[in-house]
Amino acid sequence: MPHISFSAFKNWTTCPFYYKLTYEDRINLFNGNEYTVFGTAIHEACEYKVQDPNVDEQKIFLESFQKNLDSLPEDARLKIADKTIDDMKEQGLALSVEALPGLKDYFGDDFEVFSTEEQIMQPITEHFDSKYDFKGFIDLVVKTSDGKYHIIDWKTCSWGWNLQRRSDKITTYQLTFYKHYFCQKHNIDPSQVETHFGLLKRTASKDKVELFRVTSGDKKTANALNILGNALYNIDNKKFMKNKLSCQRCEFHKTEYCP
Repeated sequence: MPHISFSAFKNWTTCPFYYKLTYEDRINLFNGNEYTVFGTAIHEACEYKVQDPNVDEQKIFLESFQKNLDSLPEDARLKIADKTIDDMKEQGLALSVEALPGLKDYFGDDFEVFSTEEQIMQPITEHFDSKYDFKGFIDLVVKTSDGKYHIIDWKTCSWGWNLQRRSDKITTYQLTFYKHYFCQKHNIDPSQVETHFGLLKRTASKDKVELFRVTSGDKKTANALNILGNALYNIDNKKFMKNKLSCQRCEFHKTEYCP
């Protein structure tokens, strides 16, 4: 079965032609940078720490950071200053030890880990005849004593998110999709599932970990699925219009692929 992930869906909403270049034509001009290296490493440290409080999360961070840094193409590595690498290592060491205490501050001690990096691969059947699955990996699901499940998606950032970013419709649809298909996978009543973003703030001097809830009721879920359906309809019919409003931030802009 072909599938679509949230990142692919988000790229389609940004620019359908960008989606075509990256997912249909398989052209990739971006191979990672220091920020993707940092994000991967801190995610890995959080994943292992919440599963086993006895692990050395700082060691996991450093090993993952170096491994992913070494895996960058040489030209990408040469663009990163040594001071930037040293700063990020120091920031990651300080941040990695805050994830589990941040969860406990948010939920109290009244939770258990249900899953980490849980794969979702569920058929998309709503509102249209689709041959696609929805694919995703949920960073963390915890269950509290009231029987509720809590889906958490970690997001690395510099100092935090402003109000516009927190309430951005497409950004929050990630949790909407995760909740919908998590419930479908486990046959769970959506009223028993809540969703949250967990901000991991690289440069913040305090409150380095911040969790906040994002609601997804029936109307929001229906809207998200309708937009997803529209995307898949256009993808199936090879309709890839350019969104010229997004050109300035696109790596394909003024290249041979998108003159």
